[in-house]
Amino acid sequence: MTRNPTIETVSALSAAADDTTWLKQAFGKVQDNLRGQMALASQSISHAGTMGSVNEEHWLELLRSYLPNRYEVATGIVIDSKGNRSDQIDVVVFDRHFTPTLLDQKNHRYIPAEAVYAMFECKPEVNKGYIAYAEGKAASVREMARTSVAISHAGGTFQPKPHFRILAGLLAPCSGWVNGLDVTFLGHLGTADLSSLDCVCALDHGCYDKYEGTPQVVTGQGALMYFLFRLLGRLQSLGTVPAIDWSAYSRIIKD
Repeated sequence: MTRNPTIETVSALSAAADDTTWLKQAFGKVQDNLRGQMALASQSISHAGTMGSVNEEHWLELLRSYLPNRYEVATGIVIDSKGNRSDQIDVVVFDRHFTPTLLDQKNHRYIPAEAVYAMFECKPEVNKGYIAYAEGKAASVREMARTSVAISHAGGTFQPKPHFRILAGLLAPCSGWVNGLDVTFLGHLGTADLSSLDCVCALDHGCYDKYEGTPQVVTGQGALMYFLFRLLGRLQSLGTVPAIDWSAYSRIIKD
C-alpha cells in the first residue's frame, strides 16, 4: 500500500483543534535537514569512505535523538559466547542498562548478541547489491548464539525470557531505481526469515516496512518520521532484552 502525504492549507484562525498540518510540516523539516546534510557530504567530500562515515554519523545522531535513553545506538561488532563475531555493523541499537559492551577501545565496541534490539546498514543508495549485503549482515547476527537465564526477585523467579527476532534494515539517501521503492525494489527483497529486512529508508524516495505483516511503502514528506515512529513502536513491542548468562562467557576464560 502506498500512501502519499498531503499538506492541507488551513488558516491559523479557522484551524480545528485537532489540525495536524503544522506537525506534518515540522516532521517534514526533519527529513529535509537530514537530506541537506547528506547532500553537503556528497558535494564536499571526494573520498567515498570518508563520505560514507560522515553519513553514517548522521544516521547515528538521528536515531540517538529520537530513541529513548534505554536504547544505546552505536557502530560495533556483535559477538556471542561461542566466540562468533560479526563484521562491523554500521548501526546497532542495543541495551546498555543491563548488558555492558565488552573490550571497548575508543569508538570500537564489541556488543553481546543478547543485547541487540536492531541493526542497520548505511549505504549511498538502495539497490540490489546493497539489499543483499544488508540481508547477509542480518543473517550473520540473527544466527548467533544468545543466552537467557532466570531472574530472581522478591516474589520468586522470572523464567528465562524467549529471544525475540532482531530487527534489521537498510538506510540510504536515495533509491538506485528511477521509480524509487516500487515493485522492482520489492522484487529484490529476500523472504527468508533469518536474513529478511524489516525496513528500508531512502530519504529521497520514502520508506518500506513490514512490521505488522503487510509490506508498506510510504513516500513523500514525513516518510522519515514514519520510519522512526514505526521503529519506536516495534522496539516498544519487544520489551526488554533477556538476561544474559554470564557463566557462558566465563567459560571462555576457564576453557
